[in-house]
Amino acid sequence: MMNSVDVVVPCYNYARYLRGCVNSILSQPGVEVRVLVIDDASSDETAAVGRELAASNSAVEFRRHEVNKGHIATYNEGLLGWSTGDYVVLLSADDMLSPGSLGRAVRVMERDKSIGMVYGPTVHFERETELPTITSTEFEFTRWSGEEWLQGRCRAGHNVITSPEVVVRGNIQRAVGGYCSELPHSGDLEMWLRIAAVSDIAYVRRVPQAFYRVHSRSMMRTVFRGSFVDLRHRKAVFDAFFRHHSATVRDADRLYEEANRTLAREALWDACRAYDHNEVEASQAKELEDFALTIYAEATSLPEYSALRRRRRLGAAVCHRTQVFAVPALVRRVRRWTSKQHWKKWGV
Repeated sequence: MMNSVDVVVPCYNYARYLRGCVNSILSQPGVEVRVLVIDDASSDETAAVGRELAASNSAVEFRRHEVNKGHIATYNEGLLGWSTGDYVVLLSADDMLSPGSLGRAVRVMERDKSIGMVYGPTVHFERETELPTITSTEFEFTRWSGEEWLQGRCRAGHNVITSPEVVVRGNIQRAVGGYCSELPHSGDLEMWLRIAAVSDIAYVRRVPQAFYRVHSRSMMRTVFRGSFVDLRHRKAVFDAFFRHHSATVRDADRLYEEANRTLAREALWDACRAYDHNEVEASQAKELEDFALTIYAEATSLPEYSALRRRRRLGAAVCHRTQVFAVPALVRRVRRWTSKQHWKKWGV
Protein backbone atom coordinates (compact mmCIF):
# COMPACT_ATOMS: atom_id res chain seq x y z
CA MET A 1 0.00 0.00 0.00
CA MET A 2 1.37 3.40 -0.98
CA ASN A 3 1.79 6.19 1.52
CA SER A 4 -0.72 9.02 1.28
CA VAL A 5 0.35 12.62 0.72
CA ASP A 6 -2.13 15.46 1.06
CA VAL A 7 -1.21 18.62 -0.85
CA VAL A 8 -2.91 21.90 0.03
CA VAL A 9 -2.87 24.45 -2.80
CA PRO A 10 -3.97 27.94 -1.71
CA CYS A 11 -4.76 30.11 -4.70
CA TYR A 12 -5.46 33.82 -4.99
CA ASN A 13 -5.61 35.18 -8.55
CA TYR A 14 -3.15 32.59 -9.85
CA ALA A 15 -5.48 30.88 -12.32
CA ARG A 16 -2.83 31.05 -15.04
CA TYR A 17 -0.45 28.94 -12.94
CA LEU A 18 -2.92 26.58 -11.26
CA ARG A 19 -3.02 23.81 -13.88
CA GLY A 20 0.76 23.47 -13.97
CA CYS A 21 0.92 23.35 -10.20
CA VAL A 22 -1.75 20.66 -9.83
CA ASN A 23 -0.37 18.59 -12.71
CA SER A 24 3.05 18.58 -11.03
CA ILE A 25 1.35 17.01 -8.00
CA LEU A 26 -0.79 14.45 -9.82
CA SER A 27 2.20 13.20 -11.81
CA GLN A 28 4.16 12.22 -8.68
CA PRO A 29 4.99 8.47 -8.75
CA GLY A 30 5.12 6.07 -5.82
CA VAL A 31 2.67 7.88 -3.52
CA GLU A 32 -1.08 8.28 -3.28
CA VAL A 33 -1.87 11.97 -3.54
CA ARG A 34 -4.92 14.02 -2.67
CA VAL A 35 -5.10 17.68 -3.62
CA LEU A 36 -7.17 20.45 -2.09
CA VAL A 37 -7.30 23.68 -4.09
CA ILE A 38 -8.62 26.56 -1.98
CA ASP A 39 -9.64 29.66 -3.91
CA ASP A 40 -9.47 32.60 -1.49
CA ALA A 41 -12.11 34.67 -3.31
CA SER A 42 -10.05 35.29 -6.42
CA SER A 43 -11.23 37.80 -9.01
CA ASP A 44 -9.69 35.97 -11.98
CA GLU A 45 -10.56 32.59 -13.53
CA THR A 46 -9.36 30.53 -10.54
CA ALA A 47 -12.85 29.19 -9.78
CA ALA A 48 -13.38 27.92 -13.34
CA VAL A 49 -9.94 26.32 -13.51
CA GLY A 50 -10.27 24.79 -10.05
CA ARG A 51 -13.67 23.26 -10.77
CA GLU A 52 -12.40 21.90 -14.07
CA LEU A 53 -9.42 20.24 -12.36
CA ALA A 54 -11.67 18.71 -9.69
CA ALA A 55 -14.14 17.44 -12.28
CA SER A 56 -11.41 15.77 -14.32
CA ASN A 57 -9.61 13.97 -11.46
CA SER A 58 -11.14 12.42 -8.34
CA ALA A 59 -7.93 13.11 -6.39
CA VAL A 60 -8.59 16.86 -6.64
CA GLU A 61 -11.03 18.73 -4.42
CA PHE A 62 -11.92 22.38 -4.94
CA ARG A 63 -13.20 24.94 -2.45
CA ARG A 64 -13.94 28.63 -2.90
CA HIS A 65 -14.20 31.30 -0.23
CA GLU A 66 -16.97 33.78 -0.79
CA VAL A 67 -14.91 36.42 1.02
CA ASN A 68 -11.13 36.66 1.24
CA LYS A 69 -9.87 35.08 4.47
CA GLY A 70 -6.17 35.72 3.95
CA HIS A 71 -3.35 33.28 3.39
CA ILE A 72 -2.82 32.18 7.02
CA ALA A 73 -6.45 31.14 7.55
CA THR A 74 -6.42 29.46 4.14
CA TYR A 75 -3.26 27.51 4.94
CA ASN A 76 -4.65 26.30 8.25
CA GLU A 77 -7.97 25.33 6.73
CA GLY A 78 -6.19 22.85 4.52
CA LEU A 79 -3.42 21.68 6.84
CA LEU A 80 -5.56 21.20 9.95
CA GLY A 81 -9.17 21.13 8.83
CA TRP A 82 -8.81 18.91 5.78
CA SER A 83 -5.57 16.91 5.71
CA THR A 84 -5.55 13.43 7.21
CA GLY A 85 -2.74 11.86 5.18
CA ASP A 86 0.51 10.24 6.23
CA TYR A 87 2.32 13.31 4.88
CA VAL A 88 1.29 16.84 4.01
CA VAL A 89 2.56 19.58 1.70
CA LEU A 90 1.63 23.25 1.39
CA LEU A 91 2.21 24.35 -2.20
CA SER A 92 1.39 27.80 -3.54
CA ALA A 93 -0.51 27.76 -6.82
CA ASP A 94 2.31 29.55 -8.63
CA ASP A 95 4.91 26.94 -7.64
CA MET A 96 5.48 23.35 -8.75
CA LEU A 97 6.87 20.09 -7.40
CA SER A 98 9.79 18.52 -9.21
CA PRO A 99 9.31 15.01 -10.65
CA GLY A 100 9.62 12.38 -7.92
CA SER A 101 9.99 14.85 -5.07
CA LEU A 102 7.22 13.41 -2.91
CA GLY A 103 8.51 9.86 -3.30
CA ARG A 104 12.01 10.93 -2.31
CA ALA A 105 10.83 12.74 0.80
CA VAL A 106 8.54 9.90 1.83
CA ARG A 107 11.30 7.31 1.41
CA VAL A 108 13.55 9.32 3.71
CA MET A 109 10.89 9.57 6.42
CA GLU A 110 9.80 5.95 6.06
CA ARG A 111 13.42 4.91 6.54
CA ASP A 112 13.79 7.00 9.71
CA LYS A 113 10.65 7.55 11.77
CA SER A 114 12.34 10.25 13.87
CA ILE A 115 12.37 12.60 10.87
CA GLY A 116 9.34 14.87 10.79
CA MET A 117 10.24 17.17 7.90
CA VAL A 118 12.17 16.84 4.65
CA TYR A 119 13.21 19.60 2.28
CA GLY A 120 15.75 20.02 -0.49
CA PRO A 121 17.10 22.22 -3.28
CA THR A 122 14.68 24.59 -4.97
CA VAL A 123 15.03 25.92 -8.51
CA HIS A 124 13.86 29.51 -8.96
CA PHE A 125 12.27 30.21 -12.33
CA GLU A 126 9.98 32.56 -14.24
CA ARG A 127 8.78 30.37 -17.13
CA GLU A 128 8.30 26.61 -17.39
CA THR A 129 10.67 26.49 -20.37
CA GLU A 130 13.50 27.31 -17.94
CA LEU A 131 12.92 24.24 -15.79
CA PRO A 132 15.59 21.54 -15.80
CA THR A 133 14.87 17.99 -16.96
CA ILE A 134 15.17 15.57 -14.07
CA THR A 135 15.88 12.00 -15.08
CA SER A 136 18.03 10.57 -12.29
CA THR A 137 16.35 8.61 -9.51
CA GLU A 138 19.49 8.69 -7.37
CA PHE A 139 19.67 10.98 -4.39
CA GLU A 140 21.33 11.34 -1.03
CA PHE A 141 20.17 13.05 2.11
CA THR A 142 21.55 14.71 5.20
CA ARG A 143 19.89 14.27 8.56
CA TRP A 144 20.09 16.52 11.59
CA SER A 145 18.59 16.13 15.01
CA GLY A 146 15.95 18.77 15.62
CA GLU A 147 18.24 20.34 18.20
CA GLU A 148 21.10 20.63 15.70
CA TRP A 149 18.83 22.21 13.10
CA LEU A 150 17.46 24.72 15.61
CA GLN A 151 20.99 25.68 16.59
CA GLY A 152 21.84 26.25 12.93
CA ARG A 153 18.90 28.59 12.46
CA CYS A 154 19.71 30.61 15.57
CA ARG A 155 23.37 30.81 14.57
CA ALA A 156 22.52 31.98 11.03
CA GLY A 157 19.47 34.07 11.89
CA HIS A 158 17.74 33.51 8.56
CA ASN A 159 15.54 31.02 6.77
CA VAL A 160 17.09 28.47 4.39
CA ILE A 161 13.79 27.13 3.09
CA THR A 162 11.83 28.71 0.26
CA SER A 163 8.67 26.71 1.13
CA PRO A 164 7.38 24.52 -1.76
CA GLU A 165 10.14 21.95 -1.17
CA VAL A 166 8.88 20.96 2.31
CA VAL A 167 7.12 17.68 3.09
CA VAL A 168 5.95 17.18 6.69
CA ARG A 169 4.90 14.02 8.45
CA GLY A 170 1.15 14.33 8.94
CA ASN A 171 1.00 13.55 12.64
CA ILE A 172 3.81 16.05 13.30
CA GLN A 173 1.97 18.80 11.41
CA ARG A 174 -1.20 18.12 13.36
CA ALA A 175 0.75 18.05 16.65
CA VAL A 176 2.50 21.41 16.18
CA GLY A 177 -0.60 23.12 14.82
CA GLY A 178 -1.09 25.65 12.07
CA TYR A 179 0.55 28.84 10.94
CA CYS A 180 0.71 31.71 13.41
CA SER A 181 -1.63 34.59 12.59
CA GLU A 182 0.69 37.10 14.28
CA LEU A 183 3.40 36.32 11.71
CA PRO A 184 1.71 36.84 8.33
CA HIS A 185 4.98 37.47 6.47
CA SER A 186 7.40 35.10 8.20
CA GLY A 187 5.27 32.32 9.65
CA ASP A 188 6.99 29.63 7.60
CA LEU A 189 10.28 29.98 9.50
CA GLU A 190 8.46 29.85 12.82
CA MET A 191 6.68 26.70 11.64
CA TRP A 192 9.97 25.00 10.74
CA LEU A 193 11.35 25.88 14.20
CA ARG A 194 8.31 24.30 15.85
CA ILE A 195 8.70 21.13 13.81
CA ALA A 196 12.42 20.94 14.66
CA ALA A 197 11.55 21.26 18.34
CA VAL A 198 9.68 17.93 18.23
CA SER A 199 11.34 15.94 15.41
CA ASP A 200 14.48 15.52 13.34
CA ILE A 201 15.01 17.21 9.97
CA ALA A 202 16.39 15.89 6.66
CA TYR A 203 17.62 17.50 3.45
CA VAL A 204 17.53 15.76 0.06
CA ARG A 205 20.70 16.34 -1.96
CA ARG A 206 21.70 16.09 -5.64
CA VAL A 207 18.23 16.73 -7.10
CA PRO A 208 15.73 19.63 -6.90
CA GLN A 209 12.67 19.03 -4.77
CA ALA A 210 10.56 21.94 -6.03
CA PHE A 211 10.33 24.84 -8.45
CA TYR A 212 9.68 28.33 -7.03
CA ARG A 213 8.27 30.83 -9.48
CA VAL A 214 9.67 34.35 -9.17
CA HIS A 215 7.40 37.04 -10.60
CA SER A 216 6.14 40.52 -9.76
CA ARG A 217 3.53 39.27 -7.28
CA SER A 218 5.47 36.43 -5.66
CA MET A 219 5.95 36.59 -1.89
CA MET A 220 9.70 37.03 -2.23
CA ARG A 221 9.28 40.28 -4.14
CA THR A 222 6.26 41.77 -2.41
CA VAL A 223 6.84 41.18 1.31
CA PHE A 224 10.41 42.21 2.10
CA ARG A 225 11.02 45.66 0.66
CA GLY A 226 14.19 46.35 2.63
CA SER A 227 16.71 44.77 4.92
CA PHE A 228 15.28 46.43 8.03
CA VAL A 229 11.81 45.09 7.28
CA ASP A 230 13.27 41.62 6.82
CA LEU A 231 15.23 41.87 10.08
CA ARG A 232 12.16 42.86 12.05
CA HIS A 233 10.15 40.00 10.59
CA ARG A 234 12.87 37.50 11.52
CA LYS A 235 13.17 38.99 14.99
CA ALA A 236 9.41 38.53 15.44
CA VAL A 237 9.78 34.86 14.49
CA PHE A 238 12.41 34.12 17.13
CA ASP A 239 10.47 36.14 19.72
CA ALA A 240 7.28 34.20 19.06
CA PHE A 241 8.97 30.81 18.96
CA PHE A 242 10.92 31.18 22.18
CA ARG A 243 8.01 32.89 23.96
CA HIS A 244 5.68 29.97 23.30
CA HIS A 245 7.97 26.94 22.95
CA SER A 246 11.09 27.48 25.07
CA ALA A 247 9.94 24.77 27.49
CA THR A 248 10.43 22.15 24.77
CA VAL A 249 13.89 23.34 23.70
CA ARG A 250 17.11 22.57 25.52
CA ASP A 251 19.26 25.64 26.24
CA ALA A 252 16.46 27.85 25.00
CA ASP A 253 17.83 30.99 26.66
CA ARG A 254 21.26 30.51 25.08
CA LEU A 255 19.78 29.86 21.63
CA TYR A 256 17.51 32.89 21.89
CA GLU A 257 20.47 35.07 22.84
CA GLU A 258 22.47 33.67 19.92
CA ALA A 259 19.65 34.50 17.50
CA ASN A 260 19.46 38.05 18.86
CA ARG A 261 23.23 38.43 18.63
CA THR A 262 23.20 37.31 15.01
CA LEU A 263 20.42 39.72 14.08
CA ALA A 264 22.15 42.57 15.94
CA ARG A 265 25.38 41.96 14.02
CA GLU A 266 23.49 41.96 10.74
CA ALA A 267 21.70 45.20 11.62
CA LEU A 268 24.96 46.93 12.54
CA TRP A 269 26.63 45.74 9.38
CA ASP A 270 23.74 47.06 7.30
CA ALA A 271 24.19 50.40 9.06
CA CYS A 272 27.90 50.33 8.15
CA ARG A 273 27.04 49.75 4.51
CA ALA A 274 24.68 52.73 4.64
CA TYR A 275 27.68 54.94 5.50
CA ASP A 276 29.82 53.38 2.77
CA HIS A 277 27.10 54.10 0.19
CA ASN A 278 26.21 57.53 1.61
CA GLU A 279 22.62 56.37 2.15
CA VAL A 280 22.32 56.84 5.89
CA GLU A 281 18.77 58.18 5.92
CA ALA A 282 17.43 56.02 3.09
CA SER A 283 18.86 52.87 4.67
CA GLN A 284 17.63 53.80 8.17
CA ALA A 285 21.11 53.53 9.69
CA LYS A 286 20.07 55.07 13.01
CA GLU A 287 17.06 52.77 13.30
CA LEU A 288 19.25 49.76 12.50
CA GLU A 289 21.69 50.76 15.24
CA ASP A 290 18.88 51.27 17.76
CA PHE A 291 17.42 47.92 16.78
CA ALA A 292 20.74 46.18 17.48
CA LEU A 293 21.20 47.93 20.82
CA THR A 294 17.66 47.03 21.86
CA ILE A 295 17.69 43.33 21.03
CA TYR A 296 21.20 42.46 22.24
CA ALA A 297 22.52 43.83 25.53
CA GLU A 298 26.17 43.46 24.52
CA ALA A 299 25.82 44.99 21.08
CA THR A 300 28.41 47.69 21.85
CA SER A 301 31.07 44.97 22.27
CA LEU A 302 30.52 43.59 18.76
CA PRO A 303 33.13 44.30 16.06
CA GLU A 304 30.35 45.61 13.81
CA TYR A 305 29.57 48.30 16.38
CA SER A 306 33.20 49.42 16.45
CA ALA A 307 33.16 49.54 12.65
CA LEU A 308 30.02 51.67 12.73
CA ARG A 309 31.59 54.10 15.22
CA ARG A 310 34.60 54.57 12.94
CA ARG A 311 32.34 55.40 10.03
CA ARG A 312 30.24 57.76 12.11
CA ARG A 313 33.33 59.71 13.16
CA LEU A 314 34.32 60.24 9.53
CA GLY A 315 30.81 60.84 8.23
CA ALA A 316 28.94 59.24 5.37
CA ALA A 317 30.18 61.65 2.70
CA VAL A 318 33.83 60.97 3.52
CA CYS A 319 33.29 57.21 3.76
CA HIS A 320 31.61 57.19 0.38
CA ARG A 321 34.02 59.56 -1.36
CA THR A 322 37.26 57.99 -0.10
CA GLN A 323 35.99 54.41 0.11
CA VAL A 324 38.37 54.06 3.05
CA PHE A 325 36.47 51.02 4.27
CA ALA A 326 35.71 49.60 0.83
CA VAL A 327 38.30 46.82 0.77
CA PRO A 328 37.59 45.51 4.30
CA ALA A 329 33.87 45.74 3.59
CA LEU A 330 34.26 43.86 0.32
CA VAL A 331 36.28 41.14 2.02
CA ARG A 332 33.60 40.83 4.68
CA ARG A 333 30.80 40.66 2.10
CA VAL A 334 32.62 37.96 0.15
CA ARG A 335 33.13 35.95 3.31
CA ARG A 336 29.48 36.28 4.25
CA TRP A 337 28.35 35.34 0.73
CA THR A 338 30.69 32.33 0.64
CA SER A 339 29.46 31.19 4.04
CA LYS A 340 25.84 31.52 2.98
CA GLN A 341 26.47 29.60 -0.22
CA HIS A 342 28.19 26.84 1.75
CA TRP A 343 25.30 26.45 4.17
CA LYS A 344 22.76 26.82 1.36
CA LYS A 345 24.43 23.96 -0.47
CA TRP A 346 23.83 21.71 2.52
CA GLY A 347 20.42 23.11 3.32
CA VAL A 348 21.39 24.79 6.59
